[in-house]
Amino acid sequence: MSRYAALLDACVLVPVTLADSLLRVADQGLYRPLWSSRILEEVVAAICEVHPEIPEDRIRRRVADMGRYFPEAQVQGWGQLLDWLHLPDPDDRHVLAAAIRGRADAIVTANIKDFPADVVGSFDIEVVHPDAFLLDQLDLDRNAVLEALRDQARHARHPALSARDLARRLTRAGVPEFAEEIKHLL
Repeated sequence: MSRYAALLDACVLVPVTLADSLLRVADQGLYRPLWSSRILEEVVAAICEVHPEIPEDRIRRRVADMGRYFPEAQVQGWGQLLDWLHLPDPDDRHVLAAAIRGRADAIVTANIKDFPADVVGSFDIEVVHPDAFLLDQLDLDRNAVLEALRDQARHARHPALSARDLARRLTRAGVPEFAEEIKHLL
């Protein structure tokens, strides 16, 4: 049986705390993360724009580390699907194309409206907000998710994070319901 596969959109990989949480949960074996080279380039560009004080080579190292740690996450061959896909914003077609090619069960994105359910659902893919996605992971295996988050807090540097600090950062990263839930559990 293949694991549940979730394509992570750039918007959920830009906030470092959210990306770290999502990838640590994946590392627990709860789902298989997916992305494309174009998504990773969008991540680099967005972080460079939001945090111009961070050297681009450091951002590229972060992205390269993701690829080394999850080598099976990189979806190839999605470009030939672009002409066949129609979304409200044509610039989002590459996300759906990578999800189709990677046989994703879901696209995890904060931009739900950009991926209409009638279009994406026709490919048996659901679109899930990262807050709902992480809450679902918590429901599936509370212990694994909490262990991932404890590990994340333990390994945080500059500054070290308490469970409450991690919850605050996750709230700011766009997953307030998940953050509220873990605040009580950690």
